[in-house]
Amino acid sequence: MVDSHVHLDDLKYREEEIEGVVGRALSSGVTAMFCAGVHLASSQQAVQLAGRFPEVYAAVGFHPHEASKLSPGDLTRLRDLSGQPKVVAVGEIGLDYHYDHSPRAVQRAAFRSQLDLAAELRLPVVVHNRDSSEDMWALLSGWAAQAAAHYQGRPLGMLHCFSDDLEAAHRYVELGFYISLACTVTYPKSHHTRAVAAGLPLDRLLTETDSPYLPPQTRRGQRNEPAFVASVVDQIAAVRGVAPEVVATQTALNAAALFSIPVAVAR
Repeated sequence: MVDSHVHLDDLKYREEEIEGVVGRALSSGVTAMFCAGVHLASSQQAVQLAGRFPEVYAAVGFHPHEASKLSPGDLTRLRDLSGQPKVVAVGEIGLDYHYDHSPRAVQRAAFRSQLDLAAELRLPVVVHNRDSSEDMWALLSGWAAQAAAHYQGRPLGMLHCFSDDLEAAHRYVELGFYISLACTVTYPKSHHTRAVAAGLPLDRLLTETDSPYLPPQTRRGQRNEPAFVASVVDQIAAVRGVAPEVVATQTALNAAALFSIPVAVAR
């Protein structure tokens, strides 16, 4: 299994706990974890964690909540960080109109600049979208048309913790993106997410936890961990009527294709 989106650098994990968190993930069958940065310091920590643990990879970027803090100098530093051996994506980037911690115009500007950086570096993007679907589609579809030459047929990125409907998921797949499903797929009211899990081609799906946030239904109120990605695999398998091993293997292969790395697929 693969956890395509985690935040091991988050303060909800104490430094002395990280080794245990990674160890429990490995014991549960997780073969790779992708730690996404949310600002410069977080991105630097993600890179450090990737250097510390063989199974951890890093993405670097500014989350939309942090967009107002992004400076031209920070873009240069992100470019420099991207040169580290285990940096495999630009992210977590995108739009969040639910909380509006940064003004929407500032979010869009930061998103565009980081999309352009990713295209320049030929790295996939890890995209956050909350209550911003119209602007998200406009920005990503426009960028994809311009960036296609840089990627030369390779995947453009992933929509993390996807919460739109199946029709939207198909549009993003056609654009060149993978769709990543989090533990929210186990929530009783997440009908749209389970429809995506059932209806999208399995070779376009990824699994994630967004740890330490959004634990599975059986652990609501607790801190999430990469080990719990098994609940996502099991839920996708249940709605598709296939064995969990089928989902675990294919989504691991999908992550390997997206991030251009070798990934063991054992569950």
